Amino acid sequence: MTVTREWLARLPKAELHTHLDGSLRPTTLLDLAEAVGVRLPAPTAPALADAMLVRHARNLNEYLERYVVTVSVMRSAAALTRIARELVEDAAAESIRYLEVRFCPALHGPEVGLEETIEAVLEGLSAGERETGTIARLIACGLRSLPPATSLAIARAAMQFADRGLVAFDLAGAEAGHPAEAHAEAFRAARAGGLRITCHAGEAAGPESIRAALTACGAERIGHGVRLRDDPALEADVAARGIPLEMCLTSNVHTHAVARIEEHPVRRYFDLGIPVTLNTDSRLMDRITLADEYWKAHTALGFTAPELARVARHAFAHAFLPDDERRRLLAAVTPELEAA
Repeated sequence: MTVTREWLARLPKAELHTHLDGSLRPTTLLDLAEAVGVRLPAPTAPALADAMLVRHARNLNEYLERYVVTVSVMRSAAALTRIARELVEDAAAESIRYLEVRFCPALHGPEVGLEETIEAVLEGLSAGERETGTIARLIACGLRSLPPATSLAIARAAMQFADRGLVAFDLAGAEAGHPAEAHAEAFRAARAGGLRITCHAGEAAGPESIRAALTACGAERIGHGVRLRDDPALEADVAARGIPLEMCLTSNVHTHAVARIEEHPVRRYFDLGIPVTLNTDSRLMDRITLADEYWKAHTALGFTAPELARVARHAFAHAFLPDDERRRLLAAVTPELEAA
């Protein structure tokens, strides 16, 4: 099988790591900014897409500054619903059959409360799912830089939607100097409330951050995990336990987690048997689609068609869905993946 962009666009895919406030369409960003009187970095959609693309950030914190722009227009339930629906539509257009979207509800108040914010995003995901057939689920995020009490409040609000499409709890944001252990109570509450657990770690801090996500937070998946290779014992443990990594190639270059894609450890982790997945992280800031990420894995890191199909299968197999739903989803896409 020859890997082409067209083939990758058709390949059934699942995405487990994409941020709602990093995935707005430029046209939607313009519309919403005009409605609320927010001044944007550029006046047209093409110019705005260029302005929002991260090129010269020196680290994760500078990369995250772009989110101030998008969050500034995400201040109403209607805006959140629209953005969520459009993201599902964009995902479906490139054969993403299953999508997990994450966001921090605390960033969108005080006009919109935590529960109302979550409900608005779920409404948009549900509308997108009905229109396209792409299954869409939500992950609520605490932020490392916010007080642990805020993370706990988010976890408690999220638990109320555990049977309505909100599947997991995460901790995101500035990693260095903000240990995940401080938010352990929020993770305990989320697990007790029936939510699955993932955690950003090993992106802007070392393997000790990954270890904390696993031990103090009970993470079942790791967001990024780039620095795992710096601790061979931990790397071996992750491989032995089959802990999935939510990897984002382009984003990791833009945040300087890696110097260039050719040096990305995803190839190493895959060869070690770790269930790696590919993800966009932030479609707007990274100007990326999931098919683009697969193409880069092929051209820069030598992933073959059967290997890319295995990566796609990893994402379906580790979706935060009930076992019976995940088995049905896997059964539906397996014939296409096996044909690769």
